[in-house]
Amino acid sequence: MMEKLLLLHIFLFCWHSLNALFTVEAPKSLYTAELGSNVTMECIFPVNGKLKFKDLSVIWEKKDEVRKDVYVLVKGKEDSGSQHSDFQGRIKMLKENLDFGQSLLQISNVKLKDAGLYHCLIEYGGADYKTISLKVQAPYRTIIQEVVSTGDKEWKLTCQSEGYPKADVIWQNGGCQDLTDKANTSYETGSDQLYRVTSTLTIKNRTRENFRCIFWNKEIQENTSADLYILDSADDVLWTESRHFVWPILIVSVLIGSVSITVCIRKARANKDCRTRMAKSSINIAKLSKDKDAHDCRGPSFEDEELKYIQIEKT
Repeated sequence: MMEKLLLLHIFLFCWHSLNALFTVEAPKSLYTAELGSNVTMECIFPVNGKLKFKDLSVIWEKKDEVRKDVYVLVKGKEDSGSQHSDFQGRIKMLKENLDFGQSLLQISNVKLKDAGLYHCLIEYGGADYKTISLKVQAPYRTIIQEVVSTGDKEWKLTCQSEGYPKADVIWQNGGCQDLTDKANTSYETGSDQLYRVTSTLTIKNRTRENFRCIFWNKEIQENTSADLYILDSADDVLWTESRHFVWPILIVSVLIGSVSITVCIRKARANKDCRTRMAKSSINIAKLSKDKDAHDCRGPSFEDEELKYIQIEKT
């Protein structure tokens, strides 16, 4: 199989200058994908009738320091064994489109190292290839914020985010004054090749003022911003755009207060109903005692006690 691939590459480069009738085209020469997404790159070739699959060879390769086979189909047979380990389990050729002269290569879960130049080589009666570029980006969408009082009316405002390519951090106050020169920005690169950007702005003698950090990704012309607030330096009251802890506390407090008020109202209503029922019961007993004849088993002393109880309840 390796000998066939070598011969195919030699044939392609020689045939490209000799056979002008068979040409491979690339509708797009540049693709841009986000980290973790899927991307489908395309090249097209002439079929001239019904495709004879056993005569078709398709090779997608990545041009790094060392050539990496991404997908290999030789004379209608796939060669998964030659696929580079960087792409294993993430490559799919949409074969149903080959009948229409479309070679669609899908890369799933795009990684930063997938960025680069790709060759789409086709042999079908004639031979040709096209070069396609893939760019991978990771926008700085999540910004972690921190506002800390260091004492003596001094504040440290910090913004941190991860992304790719490297971003600049711009600082502004509420009046859109540029404070970038006063900030300290550092860059770290992790094993995932993402840039971890941390920027800290130190402010003195500021009260009830808002600031903004802006992550500007010049290469992809995109920015993400976050607002930070200093409400009261005297009481060390801090506020940032992410009020994840403040709102839940307020909501819980309101709910607890509402429940307490409801319980108190229900208790008050219950006590009132109880007193009303007792008063009605006493009045009914008194009424019955007056309607009874001389055979009533209760004596005069019992009736006197009931009348006293009725008077107490009415008061």
